[in-house]
Amino acid sequence: MARRRGAAAKRDTGPMEPFKRITVKQAKTMLDKGDSVVVDVRQLDEWRAGHAKGAIHIPVDDVLSRIDELPADKNLLFICAVGVRSALACEMAAAMGRPPERLFNIEQGTPTWIEQKLPTSYNDDP
Repeated sequence: MARRRGAAAKRDTGPMEPFKRITVKQAKTMLDKGDSVVVDVRQLDEWRAGHAKGAIHIPVDDVLSRIDELPADKNLLFICAVGVRSALACEMAAAMGRPPERLFNIEQGTPTWIEQKLPTSYNDDP
């Protein structure tokens, strides 16, 4: 078997993310199919200011200790404000044994979700 050299070899050596990056519109399409749930990992004050309707709220610092609250039979669409904390939550879920093909990071974040007039709840409403 021939070894790759140069740029091709470097592309193959980096770790793969255990999740897929998606847009808010892709997330909405997945939710409409009924086999996905949004998991909002922002802090409580951020959550109360507006969140995806029907989302589960688990702050990123609590993901590891509350992993059992996440449905095992659905795609998990993690969201925060800009995609950093949600990517970390995806990594945590993968480390806790959740299959990477069920983990998604909504990169654009909740402000974009709200700006695009996707279903939104406020305060403690689900």
